[in-house]
Amino acid sequence: MSDRDASRDGSGDGTAGSDDSSEGPEAEAAGSESGSEGPEAEAAGSESGSEGAEGEATGSEGGSETTSSGFQSDLDWPIAKVGRLAMAVFAIVFALVVASLVTELTTSTAVRFGVVGEATNAGQLFRTVVQFAGFLIAVLAYLAATGEWNVVDVGRPRLGDAKPIVVAAAALLALQYGALYGLRAVGVTTGQNVAVIPAGDPVTYYLAMIVVSIAVVGPVEELLFRGVVQGGLRRAFDATPAIVLASLLFGLVHLPAVTGTLTERLAYAGVVVALGCLLGYLYERTGNVLVPGLAHGAYNAAIYAVLLAGVV
Repeated sequence: MSDRDASRDGSGDGTAGSDDSSEGPEAEAAGSESGSEGPEAEAAGSESGSEGAEGEATGSEGGSETTSSGFQSDLDWPIAKVGRLAMAVFAIVFALVVASLVTELTTSTAVRFGVVGEATNAGQLFRTVVQFAGFLIAVLAYLAATGEWNVVDVGRPRLGDAKPIVVAAAALLALQYGALYGLRAVGVTTGQNVAVIPAGDPVTYYLAMIVVSIAVVGPVEELLFRGVVQGGLRRAFDATPAIVLASLLFGLVHLPAVTGTLTERLAYAGVVVALGCLLGYLYERTGNVLVPGLAHGAYNAAIYAVLLAGVV
């Protein structure tokens, strides 16, 4: 935004210069008219003519400032884009590192003291909640360190937000199953996210994950990828490229959590990228990260509800 403002300021300087230069011909005309009145008028005309020349010189200087400002803006704009993309990648890597450290330290401590079992549903659920708590800590630390709290648009959920949340969750489900059907039609299958594989009783696990998805996973994941990443990219990119870039990063981050061959994992990531684009559009449209956060959570919860229906 600052570059656009600078470009506009530069144009303003050039306009001022043009106004000053326009005084030159007017002053010279005044001098010519005064020349017919006598020597004193001619002297005044000469002074006016010199003022006109100064006005033209000022106008020329204003024009050069405009050119210089516009050229500098053109140089800064690609640099700003690269910088914003680098910051987005850093935010994600930082969040992954912090979440990993918090998860390993907290989970290992909980297992050591018998709070949860390592290969149990309780342990898996505990690990998931702690992991996303680590993501939240990382996001808050990143925003505090950069001072860019305003890149995240967040507000209180309103009653009117219920409709876009439900519609978006349904659209996400339709998009996923449509993509899976299309991939299978051409002989491509996707990998499986380890988060849907229970360590114990599937009924208990799926019921718990329905709650965790809505309350923790969806909101925190969207705070990072739509709030921090997409919001930061919007400082240098238009809406569409910002949404696509954030969604590509969103898809890549899911690769380590997917089982299967490389082709199956990439196919899974491709579906996630498409889902991310829909969530990014929802965030751009509503201006409240809680809306895609809750839509994401409701979508995940619906997946667990389908899995639950298959085992009861």
